[in-house]
Amino acid sequence: MSDFDTDSAAAQAAHAEWRRWRNASVVAPQGNLALIETRWYDPGAEIPPADLEEAAGGTISVTTLSRTDLDTGLPQQGLRRWDSASEAIRAFEGIDCYEYDAAWVVSGFYEPGEAGRTVAFEHLRDNGRTRDLAVPGVITATIGGTEYRLNAFDDGGVLLLVFGDPTNGIESYASGRFLFVERAPEDFGSAGPVTLDFNRAFVPPCGFSTQYNCPLPPASNRIAAPVRAGERVPRFAASFAH
Repeated sequence: MSDFDTDSAAAQAAHAEWRRWRNASVVAPQGNLALIETRWYDPGAEIPPADLEEAAGGTISVTTLSRTDLDTGLPQQGLRRWDSASEAIRAFEGIDCYEYDAAWVVSGFYEPGEAGRTVAFEHLRDNGRTRDLAVPGVITATIGGTEYRLNAFDDGGVLLLVFGDPTNGIESYASGRFLFVERAPEDFGSAGPVTLDFNRAFVPPCGFSTQYNCPLPPASNRIAAPVRAGERVPRFAASFAH
């Protein structure tokens, strides 16, 4: 059975399994809710080994990451601390979702672009500035009666669509949502059909922790029709200040 089989019983069972997986993934030891700190160092500087040792211990684990500093263009090293017993994990009560709707399984077509093509994505915590992300091609799809040419970026060899719609900030997460694009073959140089199952649209990591810096939907990915499918917002105990 394909994950994107739209037969009602099979599709709804697969969707329920996906929802269980999502709820488990965000509370994992290095899931979205476990991130308690992202610390950036001066551009060009290395992370002091003592910081790596000092930051870990008990329920705390540490990973590193890097980016390009927007002011200097130099590589910038960062440190992340994860707490498998974070306050957010303890307060988490689930992710509110729309009901599964087979009408939101949308067929599209992927067309590869020029090698090395990038698109400027604004990020949530970059004060309106943009970072160029590799966009290997364009997805053409008709959504709500309108044809779109969507830019999905390369997320470790998988196409990731960052999209916005009128539900954002009212019914769903304010900054937009993410969706992995199902396609075969997994070759960015080949044109072919793709599936956009908006029932699997998900709240981006920044919806779970302020320590993430998520890309925001570019103009090409702002859908005019309300996309009432997929995840809406995380739900926490009333006492938790998120």
